[in-house]
Amino acid sequence: MNPLIFFLFSLILASTNTESKTHWLDTKSLKQLKQNINRNSITPGSCISSWDFTFDPCDNLFSEKFTCGFRCDTIISNLSRVTELTLDQAGYSGSLSIDNFPYLNTLDVSNNYFTGNIPESLSSLTRLSRLILSSNSFTGEIPSSIGSLTNLEELYLDNNNLQGTVPSSFNYLKSLTRLDLQQNKLSGKIPNLGSLENLYYMDLSNNGFSGDPFGFPASLVQISMRNNNLSGSLASESFKNLNYLQVVDFSSNKINGYVPSIFFQLPSLQQLTLSFNEFSSIEAPSYGTESSQSELIAVDLSNNQLEGFLPAFLATMPKLSSLSLENNRFTGLIPVQFALKTVFPEIGMAPFGRLLLGGNYLLGGIPRPLLVLKQDSANVSLVDNCLFRCPHVFFFCQGGTQKSSFECSSVIIP
Repeated sequence: MNPLIFFLFSLILASTNTESKTHWLDTKSLKQLKQNINRNSITPGSCISSWDFTFDPCDNLFSEKFTCGFRCDTIISNLSRVTELTLDQAGYSGSLSIDNFPYLNTLDVSNNYFTGNIPESLSSLTRLSRLILSSNSFTGEIPSSIGSLTNLEELYLDNNNLQGTVPSSFNYLKSLTRLDLQQNKLSGKIPNLGSLENLYYMDLSNNGFSGDPFGFPASLVQISMRNNNLSGSLASESFKNLNYLQVVDFSSNKINGYVPSIFFQLPSLQQLTLSFNEFSSIEAPSYGTESSQSELIAVDLSNNQLEGFLPAFLATMPKLSSLSLENNRFTGLIPVQFALKTVFPEIGMAPFGRLLLGGNYLLGGIPRPLLVLKQDSANVSLVDNCLFRCPHVFFFCQGGTQKSSFECSSVIIP
């Protein structure tokens, strides 16, 4: 065979073997996506500004013709399918058109300006495992059809203008690990999500949810529902099996009743924030089950309606270093255990680095150990109590500066 002919034949064969074309449905869907974005929001240098459909998308991905925004994989018959669609944070606006991406497993259009309803067509993306629509301007209700995405592992709809309730169909999202709906205008009661046995992160903060919170899956590690309209009481039964729970934040609601003792006994809980509610008492752990094994590091029960004596058992928690009981209705003396843990903690016991007891009706003198507290060793506040007289106590901080509260690390009583 002529060497020149052989060389040309080899080039053709090599080109044929390495050719990889985008499935026509995916090309059509990418075009539709671009067409629905406002042209004025497609700025030079952005991913979508480079999309030139006179060239094959997957064959030219990461070239100057398709610099970024999606990923392709060869699935069958040497055809490439779009498997990830991840737009850059370039300020795109318009409606979101997502059709005919049957192999898509990640959709991320976060931090843009997409408007309108979340498209019902998302339910056709049956392989989707990550759906991230955070920080846009989506309106309307959450489509119940999202509950059909049984492979979904991460769902981020936070920081939009969504209204209505959480669809009960979310109970079908058995693979879901992360759910973030914070900073919307959602309302109504939160459905029982106890069946989501893989869910470990849930944030429903800054909405208008009402009713009492219940029905949490045992897999939860972090739960936040701050700044809603939740009311009623917290039932120990709802939390007793949450052995992996590390962070709880129900602050800024209208929850009342007592703070359940289960929070001081959960084996993994590190941070408990129940401030700005209407709690009236704290349930102490039963004798013999006190919290010597507690992992709690920070507890904030400030700005409630808590009454009675300060709960001395909190000073027995070995890792608790931050405690805020400010602006409640506590009376009686400051337990000496609080002072000892702050200044002379036992071996293996973390000291209180932050002890905020101001805004109560505490009586009597300041426990002696606090009077020898070293400068800047702890943030201790007893402001607005009745330690010597109500409503203010006047004494001198070290150095002679007059104060109306105990906010210094060392004091000299005049």
